[in-house]
Amino acid sequence: MSGTSSSAGTGGKPDRRTRVTVLVALAANLVIAAAKAAGGFLAGSPALLSEAAHSVADSLNEVFLLAALRRSRRPPDRRHPFGYGKERFFWSLLAAVGIFVMGGCFSFFQGVEALRTGAREDLGGYVAGLVVLAVAFVAESASLLRALHQVRRQGGRSAGLRDPALRTVVAEDGTAVLGVTLAAIGMVLHMVTRQVVWEACASLAIGALLVYVAYRLGREARDQLIGEAADPEDSGRIRALLRAQPEIDSVEALFTMKTGLDSALVAARVDLVPGLDSERVEEVAVRIKRSIARTVPQAEQIFLDVTDRPAREAEESPAATGERGGA
Repeated sequence: MSGTSSSAGTGGKPDRRTRVTVLVALAANLVIAAAKAAGGFLAGSPALLSEAAHSVADSLNEVFLLAALRRSRRPPDRRHPFGYGKERFFWSLLAAVGIFVMGGCFSFFQGVEALRTGAREDLGGYVAGLVVLAVAFVAESASLLRALHQVRRQGGRSAGLRDPALRTVVAEDGTAVLGVTLAAIGMVLHMVTRQVVWEACASLAIGALLVYVAYRLGREARDQLIGEAADPEDSGRIRALLRAQPEIDSVEALFTMKTGLDSALVAARVDLVPGLDSERVEEVAVRIKRSIARTVPQAEQIFLDVTDRPAREAEESPAATGERGGA
């Protein structure tokens, strides 16, 4: 098998914009977390305390995302020859765990405690708490609009949300806007009815929302960490290019795997037409790999395995059928 590596990666501008977006979200969440915590303790509001925990979790997650942006761009080395692109997915997985533990679980705890013990009937601090939520709603909305603007600049939903850091910020800010709305509704209903059950239900709803978002983000990061295939469109273009080569008799197996946000590994087993000498085979392999790199710029690692086995035997092999690891 012969291989080639392309040093071309994505430009730094998308990462710089993402870093600014994450920093904006971090600054907003730090200020909002402090305000929510102060207002929650002052008012004794379980819903507001749940939102404070939510903002603390988001702040920690933004630190994780900043680490992901910095570490994932390190160049390949001897210990990690395929680079550090998957660090982006690892830190995004930690962010999902942070949302689940610090946000979702604490919100559930606050809701259950409010139902079990009730809340104090002095609701004087609730007006200040609602003011804090109003400010938080404006700040979170501004951060969300910034993130959505970047998604549009990077190609819209399908392309922009491929970046796990940007996807996490959009999910966090969207969840924060909805969570602030739920907390405000719970506090208002508690003030009107004097029934803490409304606010407890708001805390439980916030917890359920955070657990769901953490599950979705964690599942996507897991798929990318364990070796997700390249986009079907890219795989289709590579297969079509291989089949169009006059020197290739059959494409017996094609494997792809994302190694980073904008990088992928391509491994193909091909059967060449008979009669090619070794020098000609090498020339053909180099030309084909260059063509793949031009057609799919994300293909930074390309390996071709030239085999003389019959196509039927290759198709029934464990590698081609997926029973074990491929070439």
